[in-house]
Amino acid sequence: MAAFLSSIIAGSALLSLANAQNFGGGSSSGGFQYIQPLNTTIYGEYGHSEPVYPSPNITGNGGWEVALEKAKAWVAQLTVEEKADMVTGQAGPCVGNIVAIPRLNFSGICLHDGPLAIRIADYASVFSAGVSVGASWDKDVMYERGVAMAEEFKAKGAHVILGPVAGPLGRSAYAGRTWEGFAADPYLSGIAMEKTITGHQDTGVQACAKHWVANEQEVQRNPTYDTNITTTKTKNAVSSNLDDRTMHELYMWPFANAVRAKAASFMCSYQRINGSHACQNSKSQNGLLKGELGFQGYIMSDWGATHSGVASIDAGLDMNMPGGLGPYGQNFGTPSFFGGNVTAGVKNGSITRVDDMVIRIMTPYFFYNQDQDFPSVDPSTADLNTFSPRETWTRNFTLSGERSRDVRGNHAELIRKHGAAGTVLLKNEGSLPLKAPKNVAVFGNDASDDVEGLLNQQDFEYGTLSVGGGSGTGHLSYLSTPLRAIQDRAAQDNATVQHWLNNTYIAETEDWNDVWLPTVPDVCLVLLKTWAEEGADRLHLSVDWNGTEVVESVARDCNNTVVITHSSGINTLSFADHPNVTAIIAAHYPGQESGHSLVDILYGDVNPSGHLPYTIAFNDSDYNAPPTTGVNTTGYDDWQSWFDEKLEIDYRYFDAHNISVRYEFGYGLSYTTFNISDLQTTPLSSNISALPADLPIQPGGNPDLWNTVYNVSISVTNTGSVAGAAVPQLYVGLPSSAPEGTPVRQLRGFEKVHVEKGESRTVGFELMRRDLSYWDVVRQQWVIPEGEFTFWVGFSSRDLVAEEKVTVVRGVS
Repeated sequence: MAAFLSSIIAGSALLSLANAQNFGGGSSSGGFQYIQPLNTTIYGEYGHSEPVYPSPNITGNGGWEVALEKAKAWVAQLTVEEKADMVTGQAGPCVGNIVAIPRLNFSGICLHDGPLAIRIADYASVFSAGVSVGASWDKDVMYERGVAMAEEFKAKGAHVILGPVAGPLGRSAYAGRTWEGFAADPYLSGIAMEKTITGHQDTGVQACAKHWVANEQEVQRNPTYDTNITTTKTKNAVSSNLDDRTMHELYMWPFANAVRAKAASFMCSYQRINGSHACQNSKSQNGLLKGELGFQGYIMSDWGATHSGVASIDAGLDMNMPGGLGPYGQNFGTPSFFGGNVTAGVKNGSITRVDDMVIRIMTPYFFYNQDQDFPSVDPSTADLNTFSPRETWTRNFTLSGERSRDVRGNHAELIRKHGAAGTVLLKNEGSLPLKAPKNVAVFGNDASDDVEGLLNQQDFEYGTLSVGGGSGTGHLSYLSTPLRAIQDRAAQDNATVQHWLNNTYIAETEDWNDVWLPTVPDVCLVLLKTWAEEGADRLHLSVDWNGTEVVESVARDCNNTVVITHSSGINTLSFADHPNVTAIIAAHYPGQESGHSLVDILYGDVNPSGHLPYTIAFNDSDYNAPPTTGVNTTGYDDWQSWFDEKLEIDYRYFDAHNISVRYEFGYGLSYTTFNISDLQTTPLSSNISALPADLPIQPGGNPDLWNTVYNVSISVTNTGSVAGAAVPQLYVGLPSSAPEGTPVRQLRGFEKVHVEKGESRTVGFELMRRDLSYWDVVRQQWVIPEGEFTFWVGFSSRDLVAEEKVTVVRGVS
């Protein structure tokens, strides 16, 4: 066993030296040893990850000091074998399980998917997906959804929510899991992360921010294994290769918000980062997360993302999930890289940080009082868990308490509200809101009941799509469908509702005038869907199931065609300019109250206020940075994804190259109109320094980065005929002295504000030091550049109503 562990260390050392290239400059800081990068003329500007050791110990900074002392005292009572159990997952009733230690009255830790629902559960709610929450641009929605979700997880006995998601961020329009996250923008995603995590943890449930970091595609996210020897790799996982500035300004940015919110745990991702597996990458885990950001919690692996023992532990990994070897839970019965190997490694001196690993796990456990009257795991969970069914369990789990608890409460009302809040009105030529139409026609296979059950784990032809697939999905206990909700609402007007649900039939129908009764409908509602799931990236950006042909067929004969999409995100909407398509709604993935949320928007009971958290271009080919696919060579490390676009993702790319788009980032219509005026900018100091003060690291990094340095305010007036919610957005352009590649403008503030007809409201934005800075790869610091800043406020990234240029006064740098 010792020889096995030593071989892991030796192999890791050789790999680390071969990959010794950091994200920026090499230096010594904060007690961590940074090995200087190899010659960049040989290894390129990036693509190699420098080693950073040792892994920092938890300090309890940020208010966890008392819980830290409790954790230390508790861990001091453990045997070596018990410590190994604490850092190693086991097959059991939950998606992830840490076994109980009865002699210490410790009942174990239950970890559950996911970012929109407690997936393995009965009588639980399915909330709107992250993309819908991002599209709401509503901080209150972000927080209250976080609270409501955590209430259900806690009532089912789950200590840890495996969410929220900031990786993938949205580098690629085709990425299969962007719908689990919030936005293709680090600022909007960061606010959503912080609000969601705060909501979870205010309720006493630990959040797990995932997937750390630069996890931007599904194709080849895991190594390919020999079909005969499941522990032998034939091709390595794809490597996300990115530079230091891009790492900080894009992909780390929302995770910094998560650390600042005191997230209990982080999940390291499947792919490699600059050549090294994410869960064995000492630069990203020791250097960036635990070092630079001051993360105080524990890092767990994604399920099957651990590929070594000592090397991963030394690189900062604290918990191996689910415990067995193999990609995504294969081979539960096989030996673990952790488990008994941790016991042996501690005894022979190969592992020296096991106490810190366990203390990091137990500190949030005590901080959130999970040792005090926390609900037991619902026994029905074990029956529903196909991931680790009972026959795979090798350890004893005692299940008690009420079975099949109904934890939904009154959350349906909240989910209905959130679904409407995340619905974006993209086009409206006066057809909406509906005004009691007497003859309504409904088209499309997205309109009706799901005919293959209520657990979305694969694409299906017939039935409305309320969430995507994979570990981020939810098991619906019921579903409000668009067709049923439309029928119920139309009945109030004694209206006729006709429907055609077969997309093939609809697309091939040549003359609708011979089909519908008695005449052309007052409105034709076309329901389309786009599937996305974990484990696969999208092949195209159009709607699924011949959706474009369906719209063209209906709109040919119906001059009031309203198109509604339930989609994971971007659809290019080639039919948007059709003269008979009078309205388009992007309803995203709204959860179990899908139909009710939609009808609230269609009939004007709710004024639409969603805005796009991504850009809709004219063509699939307009997007840059597609996933790396189809590497047709036999080399072990040939899967390389070069982030050569650097900071140019989504609207940053389209703005940098002045590319026209169909609907820009931040775009969204309302049933009323708004105006912005009276832009005011006020510095909070007459001596703003270029560099942050040299302060001790706190959760989130240098606390001076989070201090407000500028205030911006505007007046928003409702100039229309009905009340509604406006979403003014603040964008900042850095001075020309900022380095090459700096985006033209970047989102740095937003608020959703309800405004009555004729009313004016003052909206303020607080700009923190980080918001006005760029990451200097030489100084390894956030720097406020010298010169003239531009502040824009508007209703989207291209609808910029007010503008002011200011020179930020700087002290000595």
